[in-house]
Amino acid sequence: MGQMNGFGYLVMIVWIPIVLYLFSRFPARRALIISFLGAWLFLPEAKIPLSGIPDYTKMSATCYGIFIATLIFDPQRFKQIRLHWIDIPMLVWCFSPMASSLANGLGPYDGFAETLSQTVTWGFPYWLGRLYLGSLEGLKQLAVGIVGGGLLYVPLCLFEIRMSPQLHKWIYGFYPQSFDQALRYGGFRPFVFMQHGLMVGMWLMTATLIAFWLWRSGTLQATLAQRPTQSNPQKSDRVRSGKIPHQAGNAENLALGIVLLLGVTFVLEKSTGAYFLLLLAGLLIFSIRQWKTALLLFLIPCIISGYLIFASVGGITPQVIQQVSSALTRVTNEDRAASLVFRLENEARLSAKARQQPWFGWGGWGRARVYDNYGNDISVTDSLWIIAFGNQGIVGLVSLMSALILPVLGFVVLRCPAQTWNHPQVLPAAVLAVALMMYTIDCLINAMVNPIYTLVAGGLAGIVAYTKRPDSKPNKTPRSPTPFKFPQTR
Repeated sequence: MGQMNGFGYLVMIVWIPIVLYLFSRFPARRALIISFLGAWLFLPEAKIPLSGIPDYTKMSATCYGIFIATLIFDPQRFKQIRLHWIDIPMLVWCFSPMASSLANGLGPYDGFAETLSQTVTWGFPYWLGRLYLGSLEGLKQLAVGIVGGGLLYVPLCLFEIRMSPQLHKWIYGFYPQSFDQALRYGGFRPFVFMQHGLMVGMWLMTATLIAFWLWRSGTLQATLAQRPTQSNPQKSDRVRSGKIPHQAGNAENLALGIVLLLGVTFVLEKSTGAYFLLLLAGLLIFSIRQWKTALLLFLIPCIISGYLIFASVGGITPQVIQQVSSALTRVTNEDRAASLVFRLENEARLSAKARQQPWFGWGGWGRARVYDNYGNDISVTDSLWIIAFGNQGIVGLVSLMSALILPVLGFVVLRCPAQTWNHPQVLPAAVLAVALMMYTIDCLINAMVNPIYTLVAGGLAGIVAYTKRPDSKPNKTPRSPTPFKFPQTR
């Protein structure tokens, strides 16, 4: 870590005008996607302290810029805001710091500052996703954008895998993370312009997952050929030669090349946790499309909830940690087992501290951390769930997890059930829903706040709030060859 150079400050300052230019140059939805992806992938991992308001970061700059751009170029957009029950968890999560501050005697000013910071970090991306991406077409554009963003990261990742993470240091003057975090299996794990190599791993996992299934459905080929996808689910879900004229062969080869390039780069990134999540996500999507049931997907929230209840009530005991260590050592190696044991030991201590203030947590200022008799901080907060539990208590933990999980369940149960997932119009949003569930699992072991997933949650919530469930049963005398009635793009 170190001091950001002048170029870094310049980029951060001019980003808001850049966002305004994007909104003047492109349609609003495309400008939003470019703004978020551009900031997340290429701006520095830095915070500029500001008095009385949240720190100025690459994401807060993007959110402020989009808010101003919407006021200037698309003010009617705000009239589309309609509160829905699906929004309650995010609202509670954004305002829970106020309750925590008041419950701990920190005062309303502290509560307002913390609430504003949490709203900028989580609430703004969620509501922007609600406003701009709350349709199947909107989420498809985001999915294609994520694939494009992953492809832009391929040469940068390959460079840092070979040469070590240097780009952030060279361009912005400092390392975003301790350099020893880049050492992995005798090589290097890239950081590029993100906080940690784990975050890059999750990004490449998501891009690879989306690229593969967009290729399988033909959406990627159709996008490359600049032709609409075929929407008849009675035919193959692959784009066949002849459906896209002379560009079909080139588009097919290029799409397959993109999938392979992302996949190889992802494997070289050396993130074992992301490997597991990619395998799990692929199996989930395959099973849902093959057997027309989302039962396995519904099991994921049950497992997440079960673990959170077990861990938050003190279930992580030394005996449990020892058993987990022994089992993991047999499956992987001692280093991976030691890493997990270290995390579990810290979560056990932090969970015990959090249970002293169970409902609203300890608030900010590091009050939820564990200190020795000399006042030294002896805790490490690796996972997002333990941070939420310690700072905002049960109310914060439940609202955060619900804000990530309920949009997925609402999308599957109320709008696009498993029977529709073979349809090219539904699949991009469905893959994003599964990717969001994988991110929720990752929040159990890591604390990598990624606003792109919050955008996805907002987009899925927008579909739940604004659209009607497609009719999966064809009429006896259908008026069109498509047996589904999909909502029109807003």
